[in-house]
Amino acid sequence: MSILIVGASGATGIRLVEEMLHRGHDVKAIVRSPDRLPEAIRNHAALDIITASVLELSDKELKLHVAGCDAVASCLGHNLTFKGIYGKPRRLVTDATRRLCLAIKANKSAAPIKYVLMNTVANRNRDLKEPIPFAQKIMIGMLRLFLPPQADNEQAAEYLRTVIGQNDKAIGWAAVRPSSLIDEDEASEIEVFPSPTRSIVNDGQVSRINVGHFMADLITNDELWQQWKGQMPVVYNKGTAYK
Repeated sequence: MSILIVGASGATGIRLVEEMLHRGHDVKAIVRSPDRLPEAIRNHAALDIITASVLELSDKELKLHVAGCDAVASCLGHNLTFKGIYGKPRRLVTDATRRLCLAIKANKSAAPIKYVLMNTVANRNRDLKEPIPFAQKIMIGMLRLFLPPQADNEQAAEYLRTVIGQNDKAIGWAAVRPSSLIDEDEASEIEVFPSPTRSIVNDGQVSRINVGHFMADLITNDELWQQWKGQMPVVYNKGTAYK
């Protein structure tokens, strides 16, 4: 299996790259700074590093990079700096998702390509009419107003939900919504739900390595993929999904 990963040098993206290589798959990684990848994987024979900013690549280049891939995964996120949060591109995740999906369609693959998006638990799945506590509504409204990455993440998932939809012949998708992210060195058991079980005001936790492993499972495990295709699974470390 071959997979293209964007945002591969981020804290979660690295975990996904590592896991896909560990499972014996070929990985193309689009990164702006290859030296941010650990040396152990940077020189891996099955890793093809593409040094670029994904939004600066032409449509022709994106089509070429997507060609031959069975799946595309986005671990893109905004840098937690003033420039990263308030500077351009403000629609990094949305524009990358849209352009990558167009590249997939342009290649006219014989079988549907999987698109796995790392999203946020602060986004809701409007297909499920998820109930939102009043305090969380206020918080999310403030996030949209003052933190552009919140709106970007919401719009990226909405593009998949409303434009690609459930019956697209070229693309199947899943938007993974991690609870509060933490760093751990080893993978552990997780719990996955169709909707959040807690308010983001008092959220659970999930390690970045667990998110990377779950995304890898979605890509490589067809039974799991069928379970979550076209959905926005929420991921928790086991034991943190409830108060």
